[in-house]
Amino acid sequence: MNWIIPDINLNLLSPEIVILGFALLILILDPLLSRKAKVTSAHLGWIGIVIAFVFAIRLWNFNQTSFNEMFILDNFACFFKFVFLISSFLVIFASINYLKEENILHGEYFSLILFSTLGMMLMVSSLDLVVIFLGMEIMSLSLYVLAGFRRHVLESNESSIKYFLIGAFASGFLLYGIALIYGSTSTTNLAQILLNLSYTGFQNTHMAWIGMGLLIVGFGFKIASVPFHMWAPDVYQGAPAPVTAFISAGPKAAGFAALLRVLLIAFARYQFDWSIIIWILAVLSMTLGNILALSQTNIKRLLAYSSIAHAGYVLVALVGGGEQGVSSALFYLLVYIFMNIGAFAIVVVIGEKNTDLEDYSGLVNRNPILSVVMATFLLSLAGFPPFAGFLAKFYAFGAAVKSGYIGLAIIAVLNSFVAVYYYLRVVVIMFMRPERTGAKFISVPVSVSLVLFIAILGTIWLGIFPQVFLDLAKNSFLLLF
Repeated sequence: MNWIIPDINLNLLSPEIVILGFALLILILDPLLSRKAKVTSAHLGWIGIVIAFVFAIRLWNFNQTSFNEMFILDNFACFFKFVFLISSFLVIFASINYLKEENILHGEYFSLILFSTLGMMLMVSSLDLVVIFLGMEIMSLSLYVLAGFRRHVLESNESSIKYFLIGAFASGFLLYGIALIYGSTSTTNLAQILLNLSYTGFQNTHMAWIGMGLLIVGFGFKIASVPFHMWAPDVYQGAPAPVTAFISAGPKAAGFAALLRVLLIAFARYQFDWSIIIWILAVLSMTLGNILALSQTNIKRLLAYSSIAHAGYVLVALVGGGEQGVSSALFYLLVYIFMNIGAFAIVVVIGEKNTDLEDYSGLVNRNPILSVVMATFLLSLAGFPPFAGFLAKFYAFGAAVKSGYIGLAIIAVLNSFVAVYYYLRVVVIMFMRPERTGAKFISVPVSVSLVLFIAILGTIWLGIFPQVFLDLAKNSFLLLF
């Protein structure tokens, strides 16, 4: 009997092993902690993230595969792992005071954050459709629980159930797509799928066409692109504000990363065909997201539709593919986590009971610094220079122009002008509306202050000195295959 010895290199998995270890450590230690010492779980969470970040930096430029080419560690994976770890780090610090005020400071919250991060990291390093699916489920199951973590609030329970049901529906699309691709190519390995499709001739494998479409549908749910966006506004509104920040940043980036792996490897020869689909999704996401955001009176729902529109902007960069398109998308997702998590951190400070736009009236009188910081994030999301959001859109739209999609770039620019209205509307309310009677000065907890400092630093720094990070994004593309 011939035994196949699996190719195992645990060194490539060191960031994932660290995250898993600390997630389990929190689950074991938390029941032993007193009520006042529960914050120790948060400290363990961010310590684990910092250690994993160091391991990920050490693995830059490795470009190796393991587990019989089911797992890859390249710069593309490392770049996204940086994004996931930064977003998790920020969300943990944004959550500490919030959980205390809501009386839901439990260690499993931080453990679930780490488990979700683990799933994202596995997704981005996967070279096999089955492993991508497993990583996605690890990520998603944790998010379903986190969305309903305010168990005493009916709205939070509703968001959790809705997220679970629609997420399971999306997983069904993904699984069926994987099954069809396996049926037509006899493999789930991305590189082997490309070889088999090239050998058999794509015109004779109609199941693979359908399978590719179903995969795009499944990933479309995860990135909240139109018409697969219906879960986002309700989940964003009902979930705890720090969880909403987390869902809008890390998992969205993970969905894009997995989509890129599949399209640029397994279906690399058929870029023209899937580019049409991505073109349509980009236009729908930008247009519908911005138009629906105009009428929102709840800040969390407004940012939800804004998130849908921004998914469209990232898709604009991806339509043309190529080095500039991919690197622009990576840079955009890095910038987005600072802008969006920063904005949601301020939502956390203002309070879960004050999410109507009118609750932000006269914020400049209650905390001038906080209102200026919020305005910075909103202006960056709108694409005003010199903030990072402007350069992110500039490079994304430029990638579309370079690939010959000038019409798409024009639509994206017009949509950006539409978005300016609802972002500036919030700024006007904060600075020009009188504050409500009895409104008190808003103090910012130390932990949230750290989040806001890092987020504002990233938003401004990436807008003024982007070249280093653009080079990292370009190096990530060069080792993608």
